Amino acid sequence: MKLMTVLGARPQFIKAAVVSRALRSAAGGGEPIRELIVHTGQHYDANMSQVFFDEMDIPRPTHSLNIGSGSHGAQTGAMLAAIEKVALDEKPDWVLVYGDTNSTLAGALVAAKLHIPVAHVEAGLRSFNRRMPEEINRIMTDHVSTALFCPTQTAVDNLRHEGLPSSRLPKVQVVYCGDVMYDAALFYGTRAPVLTSVAGLSLKPKAFILATIHRAETTDDAATLAGVVELLTKIGSEFAPVVWPIHPRTRHLLEKRGDLSRLLERGGQRLKLIDPVGYLEMVALEKAARLIVTDSGGVQKEAYFHHTPCVTLRTETEWVELVEAGWNQVVGTDPTNVIRAVQAAWNENWLSKSRPELYGRGNAGELIAQWLRDHRA
Repeated sequence: MKLMTVLGARPQFIKAAVVSRALRSAAGGGEPIRELIVHTGQHYDANMSQVFFDEMDIPRPTHSLNIGSGSHGAQTGAMLAAIEKVALDEKPDWVLVYGDTNSTLAGALVAAKLHIPVAHVEAGLRSFNRRMPEEINRIMTDHVSTALFCPTQTAVDNLRHEGLPSSRLPKVQVVYCGDVMYDAALFYGTRAPVLTSVAGLSLKPKAFILATIHRAETTDDAATLAGVVELLTKIGSEFAPVVWPIHPRTRHLLEKRGDLSRLLERGGQRLKLIDPVGYLEMVALEKAARLIVTDSGGVQKEAYFHHTPCVTLRTETEWVELVEAGWNQVVGTDPTNVIRAVQAAWNENWLSKSRPELYGRGNAGELIAQWLRDHRA
């Protein structure tokens, strides 16, 4: 059986590391699954891409497409053409995609057009905000997929409300497997470096705040990004130093507007901008932070996995379970709301707070690999 995995962005490399390892060791006998990895190049910076292959034992890409950045239409269109050529040459039995990026959608659409069954890991997530490009990618990918691997019961329910599975589509299967990111947190959490070796920083555990900002709705509008920068500076001055591994795209936008040098000058030692870090270094930062401020979807969960509270600078989240459990506050970017949420998170005793089992038992990768072995195309 030949499986073609399409990857392009940082979170997908982490998820693929879990499933690829499980595919190599899955029981079941018979013909092994041969995995071909197609790297679109959506994240092409070495700190955003290559480091994950190096430290997470992901098989090297069979095909590197080097698409790079661009508008959503241009980037997705280039991916469609390049992935289609690979699929026609390789003739895979399945195409496996992860998450909600343009690489996800491109891989799924190519496979659907060529009548190759699609397996979607992290299916069924919904923010119910169709202004988010990721939401469109999720919906379209789910509705052309054959195997829908859901990380939560909420995701299963979302698909059911959209008519999946359906008697009219007998081959489509919805599978609750848990979250592969939880597998990764358990497996790699003990392999994270000590905090003092991360990015040359001098940090004390639980005495700093970690920030990650990268979404288009946060960064593309100059006023919104400026407001977020002001917020991080204020948080750093009132609570603790803020460590911000800055996404290359966000750095470029700040440099283009002439804001970067001013930001560094005003933030001083209270706002520490660093280059993107590898997954293991990010785990070290997440585990040691007093709290995390983010607009990322994946980081919300990683915070939970590592017992760290999270404040999310968005108006909605795909991970509603975290909000209901009290480990995540979704507050938007209004300064008053953000500062109030940071204050509440800073003061709470998180060691005594319960952490319900929300994302499976840490064996999602194994369940996915075994399902694929049992459903050879």
